[in-house]
Amino acid sequence: MDMYLDLLRIRMDTEDYRLLMRAVEPVLEAIEEERLSSLDFALDSGTDDELPQEVRDEVALVIATAVTGRLDNEVVELNVDDTGPVRIVTDSTTASDPVRLGEIADYIRDRHKQNEELRGIAEVSGLPTDF
Repeated sequence: MDMYLDLLRIRMDTEDYRLLMRAVEPVLEAIEEERLSSLDFALDSGTDDELPQEVRDEVALVIATAVTGRLDNEVVELNVDDTGPVRIVTDSTTASDPVRLGEIADYIRDRHKQNEELRGIAEVSGLPTDF
């Protein structure tokens, strides 16, 4: 992992690399300490200090590499009718397979519909809808 981060440091703009490290350090520490499941992490927080898309993609790739141990991960953008474009990280084989990417898009679409139904039920029931 250190070698991968060193290559990114050489390749990326200094400020972008600093942003990347600020985003990935807590995740890498959680992985190392085997407490990743308790970490709440979002690449798109909706705040004014949002990471540039290129940096978010690199953050996703660093995390994927740390979790999978694979260096062939790619960021792929899928157009999902109900949600708009969705960026996913997958291995290079899946990234080049349009059938498999279609299955992933179908899964995302179905999951989005389920979430919207659950939000509707929660709203009618007076429960929080921010899940």
